[in-house]
Amino acid sequence: MVRIRDLKLSLRAFMRTYPWRVINPVPMTELTRPVADCRVAVVSSAGLVVPGEPPFDPEVRGGDFSYRVIPAGVDIQRLEEHHRSDAFDHSGIETDRNMAMPLDRLHEMAAAGQIGSVAPRHISLMGSITAPGRLVKRSLPEVADLLVSDQVDVALMIPV
Repeated sequence: MVRIRDLKLSLRAFMRTYPWRVINPVPMTELTRPVADCRVAVVSSAGLVVPGEPPFDPEVRGGDFSYRVIPAGVDIQRLEEHHRSDAFDHSGIETDRNMAMPLDRLHEMAAAGQIGSVAPRHISLMGSITAPGRLVKRSLPEVADLLVSDQVDVALMIPV
């Protein structure tokens, strides 16, 4: 884990002055059945994109608040990473996309009976969004509707 003191000076200053938001309590829904019976989806903020799809736009002020749909059957290693932040080491994600979008692991868990099934669609967002208002008001309701339409019981959140 990176410590603030390990970051370059500009990132340390940003992290110390950023107006962090606190949501208390964090909204969630209690699971009503065993995970072994649940359909699971991944929501990742790694900025991953299916080849041929438009990349996230690094020029959007406050961060690109759009999302990309990742099909369950995608070759995970072919996903392109477009994360705009240089505040973390991207080499792990470059080596194995499952670090940020663990679809291969979900398929293994479904085959082993540890989860009920893998959702047909998963979500990729851009991390490092410094102005999340548009994400919260526009994109996340669409993402929630997509997950509901896919009958997802559990959304595995992967913050990057």
